[in-house]
Amino acid sequence: MRVDVVTIFPPMFEGVISQAMIRIAREKGLLEVALTDLRDYTLDRHRTVDDRPFGGGPGMVLKAEPVVKAVRELRTRLPDPPGRVLLLCPQGRVFSQEYARELSREPRLILLCARYEGYDERIVELLKPERVSIGDYVLTGGELPAMVVLDAVTRLLPGVLGDEASAVCESFSPENEGLLEYPQYTRPAEFEGLKVPDVLLGGDHAKIEAWRRAQSVERTRASRPDLFEKGRGSGGAGRGA
Repeated sequence: MRVDVVTIFPPMFEGVISQAMIRIAREKGLLEVALTDLRDYTLDRHRTVDDRPFGGGPGMVLKAEPVVKAVRELRTRLPDPPGRVLLLCPQGRVFSQEYARELSREPRLILLCARYEGYDERIVELLKPERVSIGDYVLTGGELPAMVVLDAVTRLLPGVLGDEASAVCESFSPENEGLLEYPQYTRPAEFEGLKVPDVLLGGDHAKIEAWRRAQSVERTRASRPDLFEKGRGSGGAGRGA
C-alpha cells in the first residue's frame, strides 16, 4: 500500500512513520508513506494556505486552491492507482475497525489533513473525498486523526503483524462478533496476591475458549452497552448471554 499524506505539518509524521509497526511495514516493503507539504502548492510568496470565510465568522478557512492542486499533482505523478481520498474532519463517517479493514484492502490512500476553522467546501465538490471523523470531539487539525487511520490500517495489512491471528481475536473484529477482547494474563501466575484464573492454567482449550467468550460478552455488556446491543441485534453478543 502507498499512503500520501497532505499536510502543512509534515514533521509531525516523521516520528510516527519511523517507529513501531509502521516502521516495520515500511522496512518489509508492505507500506510506502509519502508526506506532501501543502505549502508547496500555494500561489503567493507568503505560502498562504488559509483565508477569512466569506460571510464573516470566527477563524480561518483552508483554501481550496493548494489542496486541489496538491491532489491533482500527486495523481498526475503517480496516476495508477489514483488513490482513495480521505478528508480528516469532524463531518464524516466515524472511523471504526470495520472501516479500517475496508481501507486496508486499497492499494493507495491519500489523506488530507484539514485545519483551522474549516475548509473551503469546493475541496469536497472538486475532489469528492470521503470525509472521515475519528470521534465526536474537535482537534486542532487532521494530522492526529490521519495518524490514527494510518496506524489502524497498517497493522491490518497482510504480513505486517506476523501472527495474523492477533488481528482476528482483538476488540471490534468481526471474527470476535464485534465484542471487546477478553482479559489477558502472563507470567507470573500470581502477583501481589492476584492469581491468574485457574481455567487459563489447566490446558483445556475448549474451556479456555468458553471462558474467553463469556468474559468478552460480560466486558462488552458492562463497558460498551451500545456494542452489546448491536451484537444482540445481529445475533452475535446475545448468544449465551
